[in-house]
Amino acid sequence: MVSRSCVNILDLASGNLLEIPHTPRSIPRVMTVPGIISDLDGYCSNDGDSEIASSICRERKIIVANMLPLHAKRDPGTAKWCFSWDEDSLLLQLKDGFSPETEVIYVGSLKVDIDASEQEEISQKLLENFNCVPTFLPQDLQKKFYLGFCKQHLWPLFHYMLPICPDHGNRFERVFWQAYVSANKIFADKVMEIISPEEDYVWVHDYHLMLLPTFLRKGYNRIKLGFFLHSPFPSSEIYRTLPVRDEILRGFLNCDLIGFHTFDYARHFLSCCSRMLGLDYESKRGHIGLDYFGRTVYVKILPVGIHMGWLESVMNLPSTSAKVKEIQEQFSGRKVILGIDDMDIFKGISLKLLAMEQLLQQHPDLRGKVVLVQIVNPAKGSGKDVQEAKRETYFTAKRINEVYGSPEYEPVILIDRPVPRYEKTAYYALAECCIVNAVRDGMNLVPYKYIVCRQGTPYMDKAMGITSVSPRTSMLVVSEFIGCSPSLSGAIRVNPWDIDAVADSLNVAITMHESEKQLRHEKHYRYVSTHDVAYWARSFMQDLERACQDHYNKRCWGIGFGLGFRVVSLSPSFRRLGIEHIVSAYKRTNRRAIFLDYDGTVVPHTSIVKSPSPEVISVLKTLCNDPNNTVFIVSGRGRNSLSEWLEPCERLGIAAEHGYFMRWDKTSEWETSPVADDLDWKNIVEPIMRLYTETTDGSSIEVKESALVWHHQDADPDFGSCQAKELLDHLENVLANEPAVVKRGQHIVEVKPQGISKGSVAEKVLSNMVNRGKPPDFVLCIGDDKSDEDMFESILSTVSGPTLPMAPEIFACTVGRKPSKARYYLDDAVDVVKLLQGLATASCPKPKCMRLLKYIL
Repeated sequence: MVSRSCVNILDLASGNLLEIPHTPRSIPRVMTVPGIISDLDGYCSNDGDSEIASSICRERKIIVANMLPLHAKRDPGTAKWCFSWDEDSLLLQLKDGFSPETEVIYVGSLKVDIDASEQEEISQKLLENFNCVPTFLPQDLQKKFYLGFCKQHLWPLFHYMLPICPDHGNRFERVFWQAYVSANKIFADKVMEIISPEEDYVWVHDYHLMLLPTFLRKGYNRIKLGFFLHSPFPSSEIYRTLPVRDEILRGFLNCDLIGFHTFDYARHFLSCCSRMLGLDYESKRGHIGLDYFGRTVYVKILPVGIHMGWLESVMNLPSTSAKVKEIQEQFSGRKVILGIDDMDIFKGISLKLLAMEQLLQQHPDLRGKVVLVQIVNPAKGSGKDVQEAKRETYFTAKRINEVYGSPEYEPVILIDRPVPRYEKTAYYALAECCIVNAVRDGMNLVPYKYIVCRQGTPYMDKAMGITSVSPRTSMLVVSEFIGCSPSLSGAIRVNPWDIDAVADSLNVAITMHESEKQLRHEKHYRYVSTHDVAYWARSFMQDLERACQDHYNKRCWGIGFGLGFRVVSLSPSFRRLGIEHIVSAYKRTNRRAIFLDYDGTVVPHTSIVKSPSPEVISVLKTLCNDPNNTVFIVSGRGRNSLSEWLEPCERLGIAAEHGYFMRWDKTSEWETSPVADDLDWKNIVEPIMRLYTETTDGSSIEVKESALVWHHQDADPDFGSCQAKELLDHLENVLANEPAVVKRGQHIVEVKPQGISKGSVAEKVLSNMVNRGKPPDFVLCIGDDKSDEDMFESILSTVSGPTLPMAPEIFACTVGRKPSKARYYLDDAVDVVKLLQGLATASCPKPKCMRLLKYIL
């Protein structure tokens, strides 16, 4: 039986669940070193740190999408396949954003089924003539992948439609998900056949291929990879219902740059990362970045544009001019309102018709003077929802025409057939108003095309019978739920569900004064003409290049299984602290300083019992009893808890509350930091924190002797983070003249005295050793959070100063593989205890060593 686990679905994709034929081997391989052809298929055997020096000089961009930008048809005479560019395709048009020297390679499927016997020949032909690499998905897999998972699960969900009942969408089916994984794997194989990983940039498009980045990143850890989502990204409340939500999010995060049309879509994605994966983002100099295991994944908001030159060339066609004259004659004396939409349930065609009906009902004087021309593009999907939307559209249009029409007048004209581009262009040019009423849409470029066509060209002006100096006007009524809405500030924005408001907006649009229409048009045309598809592609690629510039400045390695795979990226000097390495240094020295954090270092964060284990107590006692050692626990916890838990360790030094309290051993008195005698500020802070606690469900206050901490780890992630930011600003303002500092950590806001830090503890202990004539020759410091970074920094600066006669051996070590000022890392608290046991073994007499050895083993 096949496992239902999503964790190992990556391996499942390469199994025999779905019969996937081997990729044709006829595509030319990449020559990377003279005389050597690299094997770029077997990504599983690639360690991601290839040292191959590419001999390819020409810059290459690999564009990957579900469908290639090609038309395909059989020649009736020869029965051979003939191919031509699809000039309407965005993928083809974006090439204008690259330099002429850039080689663009397309990877994707064809819109027709190719027999297996012809696939090898077709692959060669497309690569040679079009620089296209086809992915031939088996027909059954294609159906489950595209019509199944993409159209029945992802497309509705990303447009806010949940399968609440069987009649309202389709429930999650694992066989469709497995097909989605398998299809993405085939796409990955194709990309890896042609890629030169150190040179090429890969740009993946849309929701069909959201797992592709994981496959590619596993093959090449430093691959230069961008992704652009052309559909909406739903709010976290909707997205979290997807059973495979984490796998898809991690697919996104295996990219270097992720693009969205609007800030709303990006905000929803970032919220999902925060709520489901615990990742926070920050904006750095205008760029939004997510830290993901040491890699910065950038998020870009960039609405796509249109191809100005292509549209203007269509306007100059003789067929367009002829159609313009025909439409002018057909609608002489009437104002045309234009709608162009795909036939699906999210385009709001029926709502648009109801608004038109309301307009004619409320304004009888417009009857006979206004016509809604609705061009219906063929549906991209199939199913009962599409048929239902089509049936409702026809029924509503028929009713309107029967009630408000006449033999000479049809208020609603439905054009439900393939409409050539020249005919659409003619309608754009003549329409008084264009309405896009979608209830949810990723971008929708209809308004942009309408604006450009209303601007016209000299050839179009001649066909329409106007002069080149005639004022240009356009009016747009757009749904506030489509991606282009934020960029069209002069449009009338509407809620498509509010029929009355849409009808009123249509009336305003067709009756508005010409001068105002002209101003709105000029504003829109300036934006559309400067933010075209070339600008979009160029801007995205520039940011992708910037996002990848540090790839070879860090060490990278992959971790995780299946679709949970990710790459850890850290400083070249950052490495795991080996027990043998540190024990060797430990034995060579005899004046040692050891600083240990508590939570997350010697006691795991996940442990419910916060007191140390017997193993920890034993190893600390052994280290403390070595007269050559000065050992300190440096923690943010209170002194009472620490002294109680660590009571058996009589010679252990303890620094509590980040060093506000210190004692050198169990017999010595607690010392209070002299730099922070005034704690009157606590009377100001506590009422403010209490106010935020009352208004933030799940938050709490921790009262320490020297500090106050506001915790929000159990609050709603977004609201808790928002309240923490507000509390931080509030406290910084009221404490501006007080001897206290406000710091924000992971799920906390802490107020503590000025001059108190773990770094000051390390300085004090090291200075004390120097003053006693025992300058340290070995310093070990281990910690896991931001407060420990102060300790690492302080140790590095202190030992490099003039107070020490010679530099000691320093081992600054963080817990967990993450960016740090430390040079070493250990994976978790278990590894920390094992390392300390190794040091204890080197310290204690032989009989005792045997007892400790069992813990290490």
